[in-house]
Amino acid sequence: MAETNPQLAHTGHDSQVSVEGLEKNSDQQSKELSDAELEDAEKAGKPPPNPLTDPKSFPEGGAKAWLTVAGASACLFVSFGWINCVGVFQQYYQTHQLKEYTTSDVSWIPALQIFFMLFGGSFVGRIYDQYGPRYLLLVGTFLHVFGLMMTSISSKYYQLLLSQAICSPIGASMVFYPAFTCASTWFFEKRGAALGLVVAGSSLGGVIFPIMIIHLIPEVGFGWTLRICAFLILALLTFANLTVRSRIPPMKRPFSLMAFIRPLKVPSFSLLTAAVFFFYWGMFVPFTFIVVEAQSHGMSLRLANYLVPILNAASIIGRTVPNAIADKVGRFNVMVVMSSFTTILILALWLPATGNAAIIVFAALFGIASGAGIGLTPALCAQVSPIQEIGIRTGTIFTIAAFAALTGSPIGGQIIGDTHDGSFRYAKVFGGVSCAIATVLFIVTRINLAGVKMTKI
Repeated sequence: MAETNPQLAHTGHDSQVSVEGLEKNSDQQSKELSDAELEDAEKAGKPPPNPLTDPKSFPEGGAKAWLTVAGASACLFVSFGWINCVGVFQQYYQTHQLKEYTTSDVSWIPALQIFFMLFGGSFVGRIYDQYGPRYLLLVGTFLHVFGLMMTSISSKYYQLLLSQAICSPIGASMVFYPAFTCASTWFFEKRGAALGLVVAGSSLGGVIFPIMIIHLIPEVGFGWTLRICAFLILALLTFANLTVRSRIPPMKRPFSLMAFIRPLKVPSFSLLTAAVFFFYWGMFVPFTFIVVEAQSHGMSLRLANYLVPILNAASIIGRTVPNAIADKVGRFNVMVVMSSFTTILILALWLPATGNAAIIVFAALFGIASGAGIGLTPALCAQVSPIQEIGIRTGTIFTIAAFAALTGSPIGGQIIGDTHDGSFRYAKVFGGVSCAIATVLFIVTRINLAGVKMTKI
């Protein structure tokens, strides 16, 4: 069977997956193999390339493909875009409902939000591979909206944990993963650019939701602010349910724990997973604490709250332009550059920054750098994965990264709490060093795939 990427022939055993279910539907789902292709395969003594997974068969466009991209972008708007608001909620809860709790205690709410959205990856990916995206999108829509409706009437710590930090992100997870995987099935050469447009939805959500929250809470109160956001999410997910489709038909396979573990035996995949883990470990520290850290340096609350939409607005560039460039010069090449940039920003700009101008510049540049890291992750996963396993493999990477998201912010909060003056200095160092380790691992992954020579990879 043809590899997803001809450069990655060493993915070996993982690529030799049964495709009987695919072949039954191939005539209806993709273009036919030509007589010349069949004859060439027969002469070479190899099975003919599967018409669904052969790189030449990807449509690279068309109405269904671009509607899927649009619907997937809506999914990212309401899932990762909503999660990108964690800095606003961290500040609000510390000064309102949960003011008697420590910074580390409150940080468990955004940390669990990120964790449950990412942790569901393996399970959601498994369901996706078995049944496709339809049921995941329906159930995810209900859970995400229901969780936020319950948050709107919550005032206790445990209530906010159950509704905003558990129920809602589990639903978000069920729409987040199908969005990526469905869009990937329609594109090969243009996959980076297409996924960049999908991920741009999360940046747009990260701009609009914080501004809505900042302006609505003083006017209509916390409860109705959450309900209005929930109704917007419901409308966008209704559109997503009607448009997001996979080109690859689902494949029924018996459950096997090894299906989750086996990809980690492939060096390139395991190195990529470790790199993403450390990148997310450090990246979410600025996301969570940028607002309260800016206030500690004297920035007004109103301006500090706008750091979140500034960061996410800039990340629109980071989640689209680098992805488009990556299709031309290599996705791993671009990821190495952008993860290095993220590390430099945290350690060389955010760490010593004290004035308003420096912090605002950091927010904008960090949005570009970290946005590229988030946007390129699914494209990198797709590059080292057989297309028919893309659901479970993407899920595996994000599930492991979820533990980084779960622990990164509370560790940062604990570091802040343990300093005698509540300084953010060492929390910033923790975030920057984590991203530096990730950069080294991205470089090692690239070397594992293509060596040290300068080439597109």
